[in-house]
Amino acid sequence: MPLAKGDYILLDYTVVEKDENKVVETTQEVVAKEAGIYRPEEVYGPRLVILGETPLWEPVENALLNTDEGQDFEVEVPPERAYGVRDPGKVKIVSIREFHRHGVVPSVGDVVDFEGQRARVVSISGGRVVLDFNHPLAGKTFVVRGKVVKRLATTEEKAVALLRLYLPRVSEDKLKAALEGDVLTVALPAEVLLYERIGGVLLQYASEVSTKFQNVKKVRFIEEVELKG
Repeated sequence: MPLAKGDYILLDYTVVEKDENKVVETTQEVVAKEAGIYRPEEVYGPRLVILGETPLWEPVENALLNTDEGQDFEVEVPPERAYGVRDPGKVKIVSIREFHRHGVVPSVGDVVDFEGQRARVVSISGGRVVLDFNHPLAGKTFVVRGKVVKRLATTEEKAVALLRLYLPRVSEDKLKAALEGDVLTVALPAEVLLYERIGGVLLQYASEVSTKFQNVKKVRFIEEVELKG
C-alpha cells in the first residue's frame, strides 16, 4: 500500500546536482566518502521523515506518496522547486570600506553577513566587492534517489525514531520504548547522563511526544547503567 500523509518512515536518499552529476547530500556514509563530501561529525543512516510535516521538496514528497515500504524512487527537481531560479538582481556591488568599518577583510568565496542577509563574495577589485545574495545552489536542477527503508507502525517505533532526532549519536539499539496504557516508558543508555543539558533535551522531546501522540499522557525516562560484577 502506497505511503500517505502522516506516515512515519525511515528514508535513505542521495541528492545529485544534475548538470555536474555531483553529490551534494546523502544519508549513506559510503556514498559520502566516494563523493568526497564525508564529514566525521555527520551522523549517517536513514532519516526519519513524517510525510506532510517534515519539510521536503514538493516533487520528492509527491514521489514518496506513490512509493511503498522497501521501494526505491528517483525524481528530478527543477530549480523553481528547489533553491529557486538565479536572480541577477540579487548580485550587488558594495564598497570594501563597508567591511573595513566593521573590522572585516573579505576574501573571494567567503560567505558574509551584510545588512542582515547572507551573501557570497564573488570578486574584489578596485575597492569594490561583488556580493551574490542568491542561494549557492540557486538555478540548479537536482536528481533525488532514495529508498523507503521502513514504514514505522507502532507508537514505540515512532517514539524511538523521534528521540534519535534529539540524540542522533545514540544508536537505535540502545534506545527502548514501551507503551502501557497511556504511559510511554523510554529506557536510555548510561552515556546520555554525560550529555550537556540532557534534562532540557528530554523535556523538549516529551513536549513533542505530547503533541504527536494523542494516546500518550505521560513519558517516563529510565537511565540504565550496566554494572560489572
